[in-house]
Amino acid sequence: MKIMSMFESLTRSKLKDCFEIESQLIFVVEEGEIGKAIGKKAVNVKKIENSLKRKIKIVEFDADSLEFTKKVVFPLKLKEINEEEGIITMTAADNNTRGLLIGRNAQNLRHFEAIVKRFYDIKELKVT
Repeated sequence: MKIMSMFESLTRSKLKDCFEIESQLIFVVEEGEIGKAIGKKAVNVKKIENSLKRKIKIVEFDADSLEFTKKVVFPLKLKEINEEEGIITMTAADNNTRGLLIGRNAQNLRHFEAIVKRFYDIKELKVT
């Protein structure tokens, strides 16, 4: 709660949720608030990382699960994304992007999946 109120007062943006995955803090802001949250030249991100001495990721919430998933994996580019029976399948733009999406031992993919599962009822994320 303390971190959430510090984030809101520093960025002047509305925060939807804040949680931790391993040593990284994930801030989910309301729709349309991402610009305010990041700040000019990412000044707010740097201030928060310095004050908390941790890496952070700021994600903009979206009512559509596929759009939200795209925002979670940003800046990685996806060629295609679709959902079928609770399984979201992402097609990477190239092999390098595919490797970054998955990560060593599928670590990155599980992180992305944990973020999306927090807001949407999905079974899993897959990369093709």
